[in-house]
Amino acid sequence: MFKHLLVPVDGSDVSKKALKRVAELAKADKAAVTLIYVSDPMPPMVYSDSTMGYGISLKDHKKVCDAFAADILKKSAVALGAGMKVNTLHIANSNLSEGILDGAKKAKADVIVMASHKRTGIKSVLLGSETHEVIVHSKLPVLVIG
Repeated sequence: MFKHLLVPVDGSDVSKKALKRVAELAKADKAAVTLIYVSDPMPPMVYSDSTMGYGISLKDHKKVCDAFAADILKKSAVALGAGMKVNTLHIANSNLSEGILDGAKKAKADVIVMASHKRTGIKSVLLGSETHEVIVHSKLPVLVIG
């Protein structure tokens, strides 16, 4: 049915669980998979790993984001299993849904496959839903895996 899946990953448990279903779908359709990680291009005012925070330059922030993305993308590719064509893509965009949609264009995907946290009620209102934003603004089909 689909020949090129774009799969946003973030290293969360929800994302990891969805990769099993993505692998099944990709193998069934003999589809290529592009894993995408979206990071914020602007560093936070202060990185904090203890009670003492420290500032970071734009250049250093990019290095940290690139390394973090590479790690998540590598682990996600391994989780998909062997025997599949897997590409990776790291996009810098302060708006996650825009970054995913930009990545879909760059990858020339024909579907976006996203995991859902299944938030309902007040949690969905307060925390928002990137999946919902992608669905609303995408010109491609969006497959939501729960």
